[in-house]
Amino acid sequence: MNDAVAALRAGQAVILPTDTVYGLCVLPGNEDVLYELKQRDRSKPVALIAADIDALPAELDRAVLERYRGPYTLVFESAGVRVPNLPPEAATVVRAVGVVAATSANLSGGPDPRRVEDIPEEIRAAVGAFVDAGELPGTPSTVIDLRGDEPIVLRHGAGPFPV
Repeated sequence: MNDAVAALRAGQAVILPTDTVYGLCVLPGNEDVLYELKQRDRSKPVALIAADIDALPAELDRAVLERYRGPYTLVFESAGVRVPNLPPEAATVVRAVGVVAATSANLSGGPDPRRVEDIPEEIRAAVGAFVDAGELPGTPSTVIDLRGDEPIVLRHGAGPFPV
């Protein structure tokens, strides 16, 4: 876990398990690394992941964050965020750095990785570290757009909606 923290602080990407799939993570400001490794369209945003709600920007609605804690990605005006139920090893890494910018650890459009072995070799070879928590559920988070008057599901996933 110390290797993952050091790699993040050095500007490298790391692979971390979440409550849904394996994520490709960097410190905010280093998102270009994610786009390059995933071969992802830069118009598609990545989300901030926090182990604790208090690590997220203060302007985000705390009641909404509590309600959608777990397998949800929430799209606010300012950012997309997740507060997943991280495996302990990943929670330790994320708490050490505050928040990470993250997306699934696959090539753009590829299958969501349930195991480290499911992550494309070119991504695994390019990251500074990875945390292996064994097999994960494999269904990505439910994405909910909170920018309007009513929540809108942009992608159905692991989290039920409505909550």
